Amino acid sequence: MDQPRDPGTAPTVRVVDFVVDYLAHAGIRHMFGVGGANIEDLYDSAYFHTGITAVLAKHEFSAATMADGYSRASAGIGVVAATSGGASLNLIPALGESLASRVPVLAVVGQPPSTQDGHGSFQDTSGRNGSLNAEALFGEVSVRCRRVLNPAAVIVELPRAIVAARTGGPAVLLIPKDVQQSPVAAAHVTQIDRPRSPAEPDAIAAALEAFDGPLTIIAGEQIARDNARSELEELRRATGARVATVPDAKDVAAVDLGVTGVMGHRGVAEAITRSAMCLLVGTRLPLVARTGLDDALAAVPTFSIGSAVPYPPCRHIHTADLRTSLAQLTRTVRRRSGQPRQHVPAPAPAPAELTPPISAGAGVRYRDAMKLLDEALPDDADVVVDAGNTGASAIHQLPVRQSGRFVVALGMGGMGYSFGAAIGVAFARTKRRTVVIAGDGAFFMHGMEIHTAVQYRLPITFVLFNNNAHAMCVTREQLFYQDLYSYNRFTASRLGHGVASMFPGLAAEDVDSIEQLPHALARALAADGPSVVSIECSADEIPPFAPFLTPPHVNSITQKDPPYVAART
Repeated sequence: MDQPRDPGTAPTVRVVDFVVDYLAHAGIRHMFGVGGANIEDLYDSAYFHTGITAVLAKHEFSAATMADGYSRASAGIGVVAATSGGASLNLIPALGESLASRVPVLAVVGQPPSTQDGHGSFQDTSGRNGSLNAEALFGEVSVRCRRVLNPAAVIVELPRAIVAARTGGPAVLLIPKDVQQSPVAAAHVTQIDRPRSPAEPDAIAAALEAFDGPLTIIAGEQIARDNARSELEELRRATGARVATVPDAKDVAAVDLGVTGVMGHRGVAEAITRSAMCLLVGTRLPLVARTGLDDALAAVPTFSIGSAVPYPPCRHIHTADLRTSLAQLTRTVRRRSGQPRQHVPAPAPAPAELTPPISAGAGVRYRDAMKLLDEALPDDADVVVDAGNTGASAIHQLPVRQSGRFVVALGMGGMGYSFGAAIGVAFARTKRRTVVIAGDGAFFMHGMEIHTAVQYRLPITFVLFNNNAHAMCVTREQLFYQDLYSYNRFTASRLGHGVASMFPGLAAEDVDSIEQLPHALARALAADGPSVVSIECSADEIPPFAPFLTPPHVNSITQKDPPYVAART
């Protein structure tokens, strides 16, 4: 039997041994992926390294969302590993989400041996002799992409990739199999720290002093990436500001205004208009987060501090380190005011919700379910939300847990993201319950990652809203296409019963009425390991989503059953 290798005792190690050891010394404890011939050496190295655990997913998209969720939950960097060919292409949509949402992820992608480049080898992506060019392809969904053809180059390219990812987005290393197996010097390499460029916040502090009146802060996702939640809270206390968050940064601040944008709360625009100044912190404020705010922002002086210039016009102060910059700004504000701390207003009433029309469809209402979830979830639960009507309801109606994370992917809005991301969150933040909120459409895309949660005995509760449809698409058919037909309704299914049959020992059940839900949630949240609650609801219910609530659309649903569009034979 082969003895375990200790890469650190040899004068040279394989490239894969260098990669794994470097990641472990960088504080990365897990990598996620799916195996294959051109990535198996990396898994071999991880097996013999005590500092890092390789987690096997069922699909490369989900493996990459695991890395994405791991990064969002831990303010660190997530790592995904995949083999060549179609497996590597499965990473693209998830890396696109990480790029759009500026989430630090490192992707190590295996390639066929470089000696076969351009010779018609299986899964050749060298770009030579008419083959697909992986470097060009991955270059479009990353902040940095390099194909490593010289073994010694990994000593430089790996640290540079991590630094690039930490600026906000995925970095990709494409490493052919022969290079992975090649020897490289085992000399110690000093970790390259993330570049720090704290802002000079004097302009913002001066503006706060000059504008006599209330301040509104819109908080964004860079606060989570830079682990600057407590620094934002200190700034809020120092200024007495009212705070709203963008939808995918719901957990970064103690808010009294709620969420901005298409799933946002009424009152944010009014609060901005009544302010002497608005400060954007760590967000570009894209359209999904800005809907309904353009006029308000144009009416007041608006400043921004963060690593990227926002979309709306404003005075922007650049910083790649919000944690340091916000602390400095708070000190400057307090020094200029001559007071240790300004009076903090009493908590404002709960943000005013959007008011969708009452649905006459069968099943449990979104709002009722979110209320019971709010009552049932522990204070330290982490919540991961998927796309669609279900996601809109959770973003708008479900409060953040007191010490939990609230993760939602709105960069690309890929359905099924939550199943992998929750596994990454669970590995990053142990000894607490992670809760997925997703629809049946998302489940049918990537819900088999429930098996990964079963395999690793992860404390994840999957709450599935089963309306037997792509319900947001059904709503669009009803509002914009006269409800004459439906491509988007499914044959009915019983998801709880189904996964319980597939995975023996998994706690899973179907809920048909609101009266059943409290007990079902209690059982699921108390389970030893993963659990599933599938809630029967209606595809005809309009969610709290502003574009659907604009007259005359809101009254155009007829509450009838349109014919399914059958396949033509």
